Amino acid sequence: MFTGIVQAVLPVKAVLQDDGLCGFTFDFPDALIAGLEVGASVSVNGVCLTVTHISQNQVSFEAVNETMRVSNLRTTENNSMVNIERSAKRDDEVGGHVVSGHVMGTARISSIEIVPNNCRMTFAIPKDWLRFLFSKGFIAINGASLTVADLDKDAGTLTVNLIPETLRSTNFPLLSVNDEVNIEIDSQTQAIVETVERVLNQRS
Repeated sequence: MFTGIVQAVLPVKAVLQDDGLCGFTFDFPDALIAGLEVGASVSVNGVCLTVTHISQNQVSFEAVNETMRVSNLRTTENNSMVNIERSAKRDDEVGGHVVSGHVMGTARISSIEIVPNNCRMTFAIPKDWLRFLFSKGFIAINGASLTVADLDKDAGTLTVNLIPETLRSTNFPLLSVNDEVNIEIDSQTQAIVETVERVLNQRS
C-alpha cells in the first residue's frame, strides 16, 4: 500500500530488456534506501514494483510484459525521471489517499495551463473510467495522490490543480502535452460504483 505522497524523483540509471521482463535500476539516496530489502514493494511512477536486487545504493526492479503494456514504463529510458514512493508502514500518516500501485492504464495530457501559484493540467480519460470519477474525488497520477478539480464527462477530460509543493516534489514539471501518465482510480470509489450498478441491475 502507498499513500500517494511522492518521496523522490529519480533518474533511471539502466533499463534492461529481457525475454518477458524489463529491468530498471536506480541510485537511491541514503534516506530512501534505509531499511529497504529485496522483496519490498516500491511505487515507480505509480506502478507497484518488487525490489529484486540491492547493491550499495543501487536498487533494481523487474516488470513483466503486462505491466509494461498498461503503464508508461514502456516508454521509460535511461535518465527518464520517475516518481518514487516506498510502501507505507503501519502507523504511517496517509497524507494523500490509499493507493495500491495497480494502475488501470494511461491517459494523455491534453493541455497544461500555468496560472498564478499553480498549474492546471488536463488529461484525456478513457470513457470506461469516467463512471468512477467525480469532481473533488481522489485520483492517483504517476503515483501522486491528487484531487479532481474539474471533470467534463462529455469531453472525456479531467483537470487537476498542481500547487507549487506538488510541482517541486514530482515529475509533473517535466511533462508535456501528449505525454502519457499512469492512472489509478480510487479503489473505494470503484467498489462503491460497481456495487451500486450491480444492485440496480439485479432490481431491473
